[in-house]
Amino acid sequence: MAINVMIVDDSAVVRQVLTKQIDGVQGIKVIATATDPLFAMNKMSNQWPDVIILDIEMPRMDGITFLKKIMAEHPTPVVICSTLTEKGADVTMQAMASGAVDIITKPKAGLKDFLADHKTQMIDAIKAASMAKVSKSGRVAVQSHTHPPKINPKLNADAVLSSCSKPMSETTDRVVAIGTSTGGTQALERVLTQLPRNAPGIIVVQHMPEQFTAAFAKRLDSVCQITVKEAEMNDRVMPGQCLIANGGRHMILKRSGAQYRVVLKDGPLISRHRPSVDVLFRSVANSAGRNALGVIMTGMGDDGASGMKEMHDAGAYTVAQNERTCVVYGMPKEAVKMGAVDVEVPLDDIPKMIMRQS
Repeated sequence: MAINVMIVDDSAVVRQVLTKQIDGVQGIKVIATATDPLFAMNKMSNQWPDVIILDIEMPRMDGITFLKKIMAEHPTPVVICSTLTEKGADVTMQAMASGAVDIITKPKAGLKDFLADHKTQMIDAIKAASMAKVSKSGRVAVQSHTHPPKINPKLNADAVLSSCSKPMSETTDRVVAIGTSTGGTQALERVLTQLPRNAPGIIVVQHMPEQFTAAFAKRLDSVCQITVKEAEMNDRVMPGQCLIANGGRHMILKRSGAQYRVVLKDGPLISRHRPSVDVLFRSVANSAGRNALGVIMTGMGDDGASGMKEMHDAGAYTVAQNERTCVVYGMPKEAVKMGAVDVEVPLDDIPKMIMRQS
Protein backbone atom coordinates (compact mmCIF):
# COMPACT_ATOMS: atom_id res chain seq x y z
CA MET A 1 0.00 0.00 0.00
CA ALA A 2 1.32 3.43 -0.98
CA ILE A 3 2.13 6.15 1.53
CA ASN A 4 -0.30 8.98 0.72
CA VAL A 5 1.28 12.41 1.11
CA MET A 6 -0.15 15.93 1.19
CA ILE A 7 2.10 18.96 0.62
CA VAL A 8 1.01 22.22 2.29
CA ASP A 9 3.27 25.07 1.18
CA ASP A 10 2.60 28.50 -0.34
CA SER A 11 5.59 28.10 -2.68
CA ALA A 12 4.62 26.81 -6.11
CA VAL A 13 8.22 25.67 -6.64
CA VAL A 14 8.17 23.54 -3.50
CA ARG A 15 4.85 21.96 -4.41
CA GLN A 16 5.89 21.23 -8.00
CA VAL A 17 9.38 19.89 -7.27
CA LEU A 18 8.36 17.75 -4.31
CA THR A 19 5.36 16.33 -6.16
CA LYS A 20 7.57 15.30 -9.07
CA GLN A 21 10.17 13.75 -6.77
CA ILE A 22 7.75 11.89 -4.54
CA ASP A 23 5.56 10.53 -7.32
CA GLY A 24 8.69 9.06 -8.90
CA VAL A 25 9.30 6.83 -5.88
CA GLN A 26 7.59 3.45 -5.68
CA GLY A 27 5.31 3.17 -2.69
CA ILE A 28 4.80 6.91 -2.15
CA LYS A 29 2.13 9.10 -3.76
CA VAL A 30 1.17 12.77 -3.50
CA ILE A 31 -2.62 12.78 -3.23
CA ALA A 32 -3.00 16.57 -2.92
CA THR A 33 -1.21 19.90 -2.54
CA ALA A 34 -2.43 23.11 -0.96
CA THR A 35 -1.21 26.70 -0.78
CA ASP A 36 -2.31 27.11 2.84
CA PRO A 37 -3.96 25.15 5.68
CA LEU A 38 -7.51 26.26 4.89
CA PHE A 39 -7.27 24.85 1.37
CA ALA A 40 -5.62 21.76 2.85
CA MET A 41 -8.49 21.12 5.26
CA ASN A 42 -10.99 21.26 2.41
CA LYS A 43 -9.02 18.67 0.42
CA MET A 44 -8.42 16.46 3.45
CA SER A 45 -12.17 16.12 3.94
CA ASN A 46 -12.17 13.99 0.77
CA GLN A 47 -9.07 11.89 1.49
CA TRP A 48 -6.89 11.97 4.58
CA PRO A 49 -3.13 11.67 4.00
CA ASP A 50 -0.76 9.31 5.80
CA VAL A 51 1.92 12.03 6.00
CA ILE A 52 1.73 15.82 5.72
CA ILE A 53 4.67 17.94 4.54
CA LEU A 54 4.04 21.32 6.13
CA ASP A 55 5.51 24.80 5.74
CA ILE A 56 5.33 27.13 8.73
CA GLU A 57 4.95 30.63 7.31
CA MET A 58 1.81 30.72 5.14
CA PRO A 59 -1.10 33.09 4.50
CA ARG A 60 -4.43 32.91 6.36
CA MET A 61 -3.22 30.29 8.86
CA ASP A 62 0.33 29.55 9.96
CA GLY A 63 1.72 26.02 10.09
CA ILE A 64 1.95 25.83 13.90
CA THR A 65 -1.73 26.65 14.33
CA PHE A 66 -2.63 24.09 11.66
CA LEU A 67 -0.38 21.46 13.24
CA LYS A 68 -2.00 21.91 16.66
CA LYS A 69 -5.45 21.70 15.07
CA ILE A 70 -4.55 18.48 13.25
CA MET A 71 -3.07 16.89 16.38
CA ALA A 72 -6.19 17.77 18.40
CA GLU A 73 -8.71 16.55 15.85
CA HIS A 74 -7.03 13.86 13.72
CA PRO A 75 -3.41 13.14 14.74
CA THR A 76 -1.27 12.65 11.62
CA PRO A 77 2.51 12.37 11.11
CA VAL A 78 3.85 15.75 9.99
CA VAL A 79 7.23 16.61 8.45
CA ILE A 80 8.05 20.29 8.81
CA CYS A 81 9.62 21.91 5.74
CA SER A 82 11.02 25.13 7.17
CA THR A 83 13.30 27.97 6.11
CA LEU A 84 16.81 27.69 7.53
CA THR A 85 16.95 30.74 9.79
CA GLU A 86 17.49 31.28 13.50
CA LYS A 87 13.96 32.62 13.87
CA GLY A 88 12.62 29.67 11.90
CA ALA A 89 14.52 27.30 14.18
CA ASP A 90 12.76 28.61 17.29
CA VAL A 91 9.34 28.23 15.67
CA THR A 92 10.23 24.80 14.34
CA MET A 93 11.07 23.65 17.87
CA GLN A 94 7.52 24.65 18.81
CA ALA A 95 6.32 22.43 15.98
CA MET A 96 8.39 19.48 17.19
CA ALA A 97 7.01 19.97 20.70
CA SER A 98 3.50 19.97 19.21
CA GLY A 99 3.98 16.57 17.58
CA ALA A 100 5.86 17.01 14.29
CA VAL A 101 8.15 14.04 13.69
CA ASP A 102 10.90 15.47 11.50
CA ILE A 103 12.42 18.63 10.01
CA ILE A 104 13.53 19.37 6.47
CA THR A 105 15.17 22.74 5.91
CA LYS A 106 14.94 24.87 2.80
CA PRO A 107 16.91 28.00 1.82
CA LYS A 108 15.39 31.28 0.74
CA ALA A 109 17.39 31.22 -2.51
CA GLY A 110 18.26 28.37 -4.87
CA LEU A 111 15.22 26.46 -3.69
CA LYS A 112 14.72 24.24 -6.76
CA ASP A 113 18.32 23.02 -6.84
CA PHE A 114 18.33 22.48 -3.07
CA LEU A 115 15.22 20.30 -3.16
CA ALA A 116 16.67 18.28 -6.04
CA ASP A 117 19.92 17.70 -4.13
CA HIS A 118 18.06 16.67 -0.97
CA LYS A 119 15.56 14.28 -2.53
CA THR A 120 16.87 11.28 -0.57
CA GLN A 121 16.55 13.15 2.73
CA MET A 122 12.93 14.03 1.98
CA ILE A 123 12.01 10.49 0.92
CA ASP A 124 13.65 9.03 4.04
CA ALA A 125 11.75 11.53 6.21
CA ILE A 126 8.43 10.57 4.60
CA LYS A 127 9.08 6.85 5.08
CA ALA A 128 10.08 7.35 8.69
CA ALA A 129 7.08 9.59 9.39
CA SER A 130 4.72 7.02 7.89
CA MET A 131 5.83 4.60 10.59
CA ALA A 132 5.03 6.94 13.47
CA LYS A 133 1.67 7.24 15.17
CA VAL A 134 0.92 10.44 17.01
CA SER A 135 -1.63 10.99 19.76
CA LYS A 136 -3.95 13.89 20.51
CA SER A 137 -1.55 14.98 23.23
CA GLY A 138 0.99 15.73 20.50
CA ARG A 139 3.23 12.97 21.82
CA VAL A 140 4.62 10.56 19.28
CA ALA A 141 3.47 7.05 20.08
CA VAL A 142 4.32 3.68 18.58
CA GLN A 143 3.02 1.98 15.49
CA SER A 144 4.25 -1.54 14.82
CA HIS A 145 5.72 -2.38 11.42
CA THR A 146 7.14 -5.78 10.60
CA HIS A 147 9.18 -4.60 7.64
CA PRO A 148 10.29 -0.95 8.05
CA PRO A 149 11.73 0.82 5.00
CA LYS A 150 15.47 0.21 4.70
CA ILE A 151 18.01 2.98 4.28
CA ASN A 152 21.25 1.83 2.70
CA PRO A 153 24.25 3.33 4.47
CA LYS A 154 27.08 4.94 2.55
CA LEU A 155 30.33 5.90 4.25
CA ASN A 156 31.15 4.53 7.68
CA ALA A 157 33.04 6.14 10.56
CA ASP A 158 36.40 5.27 9.00
CA ALA A 159 35.99 8.32 6.78
CA VAL A 160 36.17 10.61 9.82
CA LEU A 161 37.88 8.75 12.66
CA SER A 162 40.05 5.64 12.90
CA SER A 163 39.29 2.99 15.50
CA CYS A 164 41.55 2.26 18.43
CA SER A 165 41.76 -1.07 20.25
CA LYS A 166 43.80 0.22 23.20
CA PRO A 167 41.87 -0.32 26.46
CA MET A 168 41.21 2.80 28.54
CA SER A 169 42.08 2.96 32.24
CA GLU A 170 39.37 3.75 34.78
CA THR A 171 38.71 7.40 35.65
CA THR A 172 36.44 9.11 38.13
CA ASP A 173 34.64 10.94 35.32
CA ARG A 174 31.87 9.04 33.58
CA VAL A 175 30.38 9.74 30.16
CA VAL A 176 26.93 8.94 28.81
CA ALA A 177 26.66 8.96 24.99
CA ILE A 178 23.19 9.00 23.42
CA GLY A 179 22.28 8.61 19.76
CA THR A 180 18.81 9.06 18.28
CA SER A 181 16.91 10.22 15.19
CA THR A 182 13.22 10.09 14.19
CA GLY A 183 11.10 10.60 17.29
CA GLY A 184 14.20 11.53 19.23
CA THR A 185 13.34 15.14 20.04
CA GLN A 186 10.43 14.10 22.25
CA ALA A 187 12.20 10.97 23.50
CA LEU A 188 15.21 13.01 24.63
CA GLU A 189 12.97 15.49 26.42
CA ARG A 190 11.30 12.65 28.32
CA VAL A 191 14.69 11.25 29.34
CA LEU A 192 16.53 14.45 30.19
CA THR A 193 13.68 16.03 32.17
CA GLN A 194 13.77 13.06 34.56
CA LEU A 195 17.45 13.53 35.42
CA PRO A 196 18.58 15.30 38.63
CA ARG A 197 21.28 17.97 38.76
CA ASN A 198 23.92 15.43 39.75
CA ALA A 199 23.49 13.35 36.58
CA PRO A 200 26.71 12.28 34.86
CA GLY A 201 28.01 14.22 31.86
CA ILE A 202 25.98 13.48 28.72
CA ILE A 203 26.80 13.92 25.03
CA VAL A 204 24.07 13.55 22.41
CA VAL A 205 23.78 13.19 18.67
CA GLN A 206 20.24 13.89 17.49
CA HIS A 207 19.92 13.91 13.71
CA MET A 208 18.89 17.50 13.03
CA PRO A 209 19.80 20.22 10.51
CA GLU A 210 22.33 22.92 11.37
CA GLN A 211 21.01 25.98 13.25
CA PHE A 212 18.20 23.90 14.70
CA THR A 213 20.34 22.20 17.33
CA ALA A 214 20.92 25.48 19.22
CA ALA A 215 17.18 26.08 19.49
CA PHE A 216 16.63 22.46 20.46
CA ALA A 217 19.24 22.65 23.21
CA LYS A 218 17.78 25.94 24.46
CA ARG A 219 14.32 24.42 24.69
CA LEU A 220 15.59 21.39 26.60
CA ASP A 221 17.57 23.62 28.96
CA SER A 222 14.39 25.51 29.82
CA VAL A 223 12.59 22.35 31.00
CA CYS A 224 15.43 20.29 32.54
CA GLN A 225 17.16 20.39 35.92
CA ILE A 226 20.50 19.68 34.22
CA THR A 227 22.13 22.25 31.93
CA VAL A 228 21.64 21.55 28.22
CA LYS A 229 23.61 23.40 25.56
CA GLU A 230 24.74 23.09 21.98
CA ALA A 231 28.31 21.80 22.02
CA GLU A 232 31.21 24.18 21.40
CA MET A 233 34.79 23.30 20.50
CA ASN A 234 36.67 21.83 23.48
CA ASP A 235 33.67 21.92 25.82
CA ARG A 236 34.33 19.77 28.86
CA VAL A 237 31.93 16.90 29.56
CA MET A 238 30.84 17.60 33.13
CA PRO A 239 28.30 16.20 35.60
CA GLY A 240 24.96 17.97 35.46
CA GLN A 241 25.41 19.01 31.83
CA CYS A 242 24.30 17.67 28.45
CA LEU A 243 26.04 18.68 25.21
CA ILE A 244 24.00 18.45 21.99
CA ALA A 245 26.03 17.90 18.80
CA ASN A 246 25.86 20.73 16.28
CA GLY A 247 23.82 20.10 13.18
CA GLY A 248 26.19 19.85 10.21
CA ARG A 249 29.32 18.83 12.20
CA HIS A 250 30.49 15.58 13.72
CA MET A 251 31.11 15.51 17.48
CA ILE A 252 34.08 13.55 18.82
CA LEU A 253 34.98 12.76 22.43
CA LYS A 254 38.62 13.28 23.45
CA ARG A 255 40.28 12.41 26.74
CA SER A 256 42.68 14.81 28.43
CA GLY A 257 44.09 13.25 31.58
CA ALA A 258 41.06 12.21 33.62
CA GLN A 259 38.80 14.71 31.87
CA TYR A 260 36.76 14.47 28.69
CA ARG A 261 36.18 17.15 26.11
CA VAL A 262 34.38 17.31 22.77
CA VAL A 263 35.85 18.26 19.42
CA LEU A 264 33.70 19.40 16.51
CA LYS A 265 34.81 18.23 13.09
CA ASP A 266 33.76 18.78 9.51
CA GLY A 267 33.64 15.78 7.25
CA PRO A 268 31.49 13.71 4.90
CA LEU A 269 28.09 12.29 5.75
CA ILE A 270 28.47 9.04 7.69
CA SER A 271 25.57 6.62 7.30
CA ARG A 272 23.97 9.59 5.53
CA HIS A 273 24.26 11.82 8.57
CA ARG A 274 26.34 14.66 9.94
CA PRO A 275 26.51 14.59 12.92
CA SER A 276 26.70 10.80 12.95
CA VAL A 277 26.01 8.59 15.93
CA ASP A 278 28.61 6.10 14.65
CA VAL A 279 31.31 8.77 14.75
CA LEU A 280 30.39 9.82 18.29
CA PHE A 281 30.17 6.24 19.58
CA ARG A 282 33.49 5.26 18.00
CA SER A 283 35.18 8.23 19.64
CA VAL A 284 33.65 7.22 22.98
CA ALA A 285 34.93 3.67 22.53
CA ASN A 286 38.40 5.06 21.74
CA SER A 287 38.56 7.63 24.53
CA ALA A 288 36.35 6.35 27.35
CA GLY A 289 35.92 2.59 26.97
CA ARG A 290 34.42 1.11 30.14
CA ASN A 291 34.07 4.59 31.66
CA ALA A 292 31.08 5.14 29.37
CA LEU A 293 27.43 4.23 28.98
CA GLY A 294 26.03 4.07 25.45
CA VAL A 295 22.33 4.62 24.74
CA ILE A 296 20.71 4.19 21.33
CA MET A 297 17.13 5.33 20.94
CA THR A 298 14.35 5.67 18.39
CA GLY A 299 15.40 6.33 14.81
CA MET A 300 15.28 5.04 11.26
CA GLY A 301 18.25 3.38 9.61
CA ASP A 302 21.37 1.93 11.22
CA ASP A 303 23.49 4.91 12.27
CA GLY A 304 25.02 4.11 15.65
CA ALA A 305 24.81 0.32 15.48
CA SER A 306 28.45 -0.22 14.47
CA GLY A 307 29.66 2.45 16.88
CA MET A 308 27.73 0.89 19.74
CA LYS A 309 29.32 -2.48 18.97
CA GLU A 310 32.73 -0.80 19.29
CA MET A 311 31.67 0.74 22.61
CA HIS A 312 30.43 -2.63 23.83
CA ASP A 313 33.67 -4.36 22.82
CA ALA A 314 35.66 -1.61 24.58
CA GLY A 315 33.92 -2.40 27.86
CA ALA A 316 31.14 0.21 27.90
CA TYR A 317 27.69 -0.77 29.13
CA THR A 318 25.21 -0.41 26.27
CA VAL A 319 21.46 0.21 26.37
CA ALA A 320 18.84 0.25 23.62
CA GLN A 321 15.33 1.66 23.77
CA ASN A 322 12.94 -1.25 23.34
CA GLU A 323 10.70 -1.74 20.33
CA ARG A 324 7.44 -1.08 22.19
CA THR A 325 8.41 2.49 23.09
CA CYS A 326 10.30 3.43 19.90
CA VAL A 327 8.67 5.60 17.29
CA VAL A 328 10.84 3.82 14.73
CA TYR A 329 12.63 0.67 15.88
CA GLY A 330 15.41 0.96 13.32
CA MET A 331 18.65 2.11 14.96
CA PRO A 332 18.13 0.10 18.17
CA LYS A 333 17.11 -2.97 16.18
CA GLU A 334 20.29 -2.88 14.09
CA ALA A 335 22.43 -2.50 17.22
CA VAL A 336 20.70 -5.49 18.82
CA LYS A 337 21.22 -7.58 15.67
CA MET A 338 24.95 -6.83 15.81
CA GLY A 339 25.25 -8.02 19.40
CA ALA A 340 26.09 -4.49 20.52
CA VAL A 341 23.45 -4.14 23.24
CA ASP A 342 23.65 -5.34 26.84
CA VAL A 343 20.02 -4.57 27.66
CA GLU A 344 16.83 -3.23 26.03
CA VAL A 345 14.58 -1.10 28.24
CA PRO A 346 11.47 1.08 27.87
CA LEU A 347 12.08 4.79 27.27
CA ASP A 348 11.11 5.79 30.81
CA ASP A 349 13.67 3.39 32.31
CA ILE A 350 16.60 5.02 30.51
CA PRO A 351 17.05 7.79 33.15
CA LYS A 352 17.57 5.06 35.78
CA MET A 353 20.25 3.47 33.62
CA ILE A 354 21.97 6.83 33.24
CA MET A 355 21.99 7.52 36.96
CA ARG A 356 23.70 4.20 37.60
CA GLN A 357 26.71 5.82 35.92
CA SER A 358 26.92 8.64 38.47
